[in-house]
Parts: sequence; C-alpha cells; structure tokens
Amino acid sequence: MVNYSTGQLDTVFGALADPTRRAVLARLKRGDHSIGELAEPFAMSLPGFIKHLRILEDAGLIVRSKTGRVVSCQLKGGALKAAIDWLERHEEFWNTRLDRLDAFLENKENQAWKSQSTKKPASKSVASTRPPLPPSTRRGRTRSK
Repeated sequence: MVNYSTGQLDTVFGALADPTRRAVLARLKRGDHSIGELAEPFAMSLPGFIKHLRILEDAGLIVRSKTGRVVSCQLKGGALKAAIDWLERHEEFWNTRLDRLDAFLENKENQAWKSQSTKKPASKSVASTRPPLPPSTRRGRTRSK
C-alpha cells in the first residue's frame, strides 16, 4: 500500500486539473524535453509557461535538470502512482455500488413487468369516449382550403 498525504494528493490533482499541464505530461511521456521545446506549442509567454512547470514540479510530477545553459524536464512517477492508487481504490468502491444499484433496478423492473402482465385491462375512461369538439365559432377571417 502506498502511503500518501491528503495534501500531496490535492497538489497532484490540482496540477492535473489544467489542460496545459496535462499536455506537458503527455509530451514528457515520449521523452525528456527542454523547456523551450515544451513551451513551443503553447500560445503563452515563457514566464507563464514556467509557472505551469513549477506547479508540476511542486506536485512531484516532473523533475528539472540543467546541463550547461539548457534546462530539461523529465517525468517523475511517484506522485502519479499515489494518485492512481487512490483512484483505483475509489473505482473499486463505486463499481461495487453501481453493480448493486444495477441489480436492484433490474429486480424492480422485472417485478413491474410481472405485475403489469397480471393486471386486467383498464376500462375506457370518460375522457376517451367524449364526442369530438365542434369547429370553432369564433368570428373573424377563416382560412380557405
């Protein structure tokens, strides 16, 4: 079992909440990239993009390393693994609950079908035996056919 703190999970899910940061993680999945390479497809300033990287780094999702003048980023899996474990535990819980609900509703539906098939046909109501209403007696122009 992975030990995690609620604060760490909140930070990870907060980092994953932004589509730009998810796109960065998807690019890093294919390999390490420099900050410039990562920032290229996004229509934002470099300082704005670096803020996104800082959030990913604070969440423990990426690591930055400097070689000469080039700063590169790479994925770091520990924090993401904790989030995946948390999601899997909750998925199991909800799948069990939804399976129970499905079985309950299916049982109710079967009972409803059985009770409908044993009922006698209802008599015609008064509303269905009324004569049709006469044409409108309102004054005014009438439409020609």
